[in-house]
Amino acid sequence: MTRAVLVSSSAAPAVTEVDVPDPTEGEVLVDVTYSSVNYKDGLALARNPGVARLDPLVPGIDAVGTVSAVGPGVHGVAIGDRVVCTGGGLGENRYGGWAAHVVAPSAALVVLPDDMDDSFAAAIGTAGFTAMLSVLALERFVDPAAGPVLVTGASGGVGTVAIALLTARGYAVTASSGRRAANEASLRALGAVDLIDRDTLSEVGKPMQRATWAGAVDSVGGGTLANVLASTQWGGAVTACGLAQDSALPTTVLPFILRAVSLLGIDSVNAPQELRQRAWQRLATDLDPALLAGVTRTVGLRDAITVGAEVVAGAVHGRTVVDVAGSLGR
Repeated sequence: MTRAVLVSSSAAPAVTEVDVPDPTEGEVLVDVTYSSVNYKDGLALARNPGVARLDPLVPGIDAVGTVSAVGPGVHGVAIGDRVVCTGGGLGENRYGGWAAHVVAPSAALVVLPDDMDDSFAAAIGTAGFTAMLSVLALERFVDPAAGPVLVTGASGGVGTVAIALLTARGYAVTASSGRRAANEASLRALGAVDLIDRDTLSEVGKPMQRATWAGAVDSVGGGTLANVLASTQWGGAVTACGLAQDSALPTTVLPFILRAVSLLGIDSVNAPQELRQRAWQRLATDLDPALLAGVTRTVGLRDAITVGAEVVAGAVHGRTVVDVAGSLGR
């Protein structure tokens, strides 16, 4: 048995004891030290069927800790390794990281760099990993000298990490946020050189608009993404990794055929191992822990339940780490 947050259709989310199975083919058992609170975790708490595919379910799409057992057919990870797990069905179709122990597919694990501590890895989590994948994709198309780069959803987990990463690579970042006044100082500390209100982008405008952005990292989707595409410069690129506004994309082919704009899809859940390792290596070198610490708070398992709902409501700035093994996790 292990201590965990359990969500079910018959009861409110609560901290309780759940069974821990032995790892089977291709799986490992991780003694979890930290997890984090992500948008998907908030949806799982609300029993959103697009995320919560088990009943009952332990949320937590991230898990950081130490491998304590391995199943057959596992390669590249061993007992005693400190690892981070993102994706792989955690917190969706299998029990996730809001538990003291989790069984995870080894393909979703990355052994942590020696100089990266567990809490920092959890603060990065899926959001920061997704931001890094977005930057890796964007820098293939957009040079820092090409012009300003936009980050939408800038106050969220993906957005805050993306600003810091892009700034470290020399990009001039404009941050779009619905909480511009409240978070301006923090967003500028991360590296944003300019800020705009998300309302200027949320309503769908003309299919072609003034060419403004050399590139963009979008975690919002919907009309916002349509407007970003419509205002991207010739040859620019936009990464898409979220749907906080809408999964629909009300746009036309005009930005693609008149300005050669590239739309780059980002999938962190099924990313192959080589890409995972490259992303985490870059996170270890490109992301300043002090910058991330400035937009990170730590909570225990019980408080994570409350924070999950706040994340979905767009009321959380930056990242929230869940202390699973420490005093807050008890």
